[in-house]
Amino acid sequence: MIDETSLNVLRELLRDARLSFREVARRIGVSSGTVASRVRELERNGVIKKYTVQLDHEKMDYELTAITEIIVSGGMMMEVGEKIAAYPETTGVYNVTGASDIMVIAKFKTRQKLSDFTKNITKMPHVVRTETHIVLNTLKEDNGLLI
Repeated sequence: MIDETSLNVLRELLRDARLSFREVARRIGVSSGTVASRVRELERNGVIKKYTVQLDHEKMDYELTAITEIIVSGGMMMEVGEKIAAYPETTGVYNVTGASDIMVIAKFKTRQKLSDFTKNITKMPHVVRTETHIVLNTLKEDNGLLI
């Protein structure tokens, strides 16, 4: 279980991962040594997986976001999902319940790139069917879970 101090450290880092340990400590009212040890512990335990930036994909000319539902045969969801996850366009690959087996979120610069991606998926062994949805408006896109 993660205690309140570690949760406070995580909240600050979710807002801005570039903050110094000293600044995080000042904001939550503990020493910078406490923050450093909590961060090391969270990293060691796999709670903090990596540090990254959040891009505005549209400003990088990735104007198309597609959500693709995939039905897979033979119980090969994990194998197919891992192959799809290797594509650089994918931002999320999920094994799900419901009518589909896998949901994929991917970003594309052109319709042709989306078409090529979809054709490659449909050619994969064990892929029975795909259904692709094009996002019209993004209302929220954030990997920072509220804790």
